[in-house]
Amino acid sequence: MKKLVLETDRLILRTLPASYAAKTLEFYKNNKEFLEPFEPERQAYFYTKQHQKSMLKWDMDGFNSLAMVRFWIFTKEDPETPIGTVALSNIIRGVFRSCFVGYKLDQKSTGKGYMTEAMLKVIEYAFFDLKLHRIEANIMPRNIPSLNLVTKLGFENEGRARKYLKICGTWEDHIHMVLINEEL
Repeated sequence: MKKLVLETDRLILRTLPASYAAKTLEFYKNNKEFLEPFEPERQAYFYTKQHQKSMLKWDMDGFNSLAMVRFWIFTKEDPETPIGTVALSNIIRGVFRSCFVGYKLDQKSTGKGYMTEAMLKVIEYAFFDLKLHRIEANIMPRNIPSLNLVTKLGFENEGRARKYLKICGTWEDHIHMVLINEEL
């Protein structure tokens, strides 16, 4: 099973084995109300160690098959407590060379520039290590902090997808934001 670690000035981003299930469960429990308006409906089993263990195994299977990679974010001051994730999913090779990006951050860690720092490193990894051409982010129009983040990072608006994802029980429109690797 491969593992991957990236570092920035203040952060460690790494793929996690199933043995971190208690830590990821703690992250989700601590941020349940904060994340709920922006995520799919979560059933009670989502907030169990067993389910988190399954999710981490699924993430590692996706990473090992080159279909996705989820980085858990840690500060260098506390390298054992995750404060968020950045995931590149649906990685497609060939003539498309694209993926989707999704991210979330602990409520107590917002406003400190951590997600900008993490995203810059993951974008670098996607473009220069994975040699991807496009990174796509789909964001609800009401999620202003997320739109501000990707705009600051250079993503461009390619339009609105009506009723794109079912979030918190409702089909929500999303703005399709894209970053192109001009180096390729």
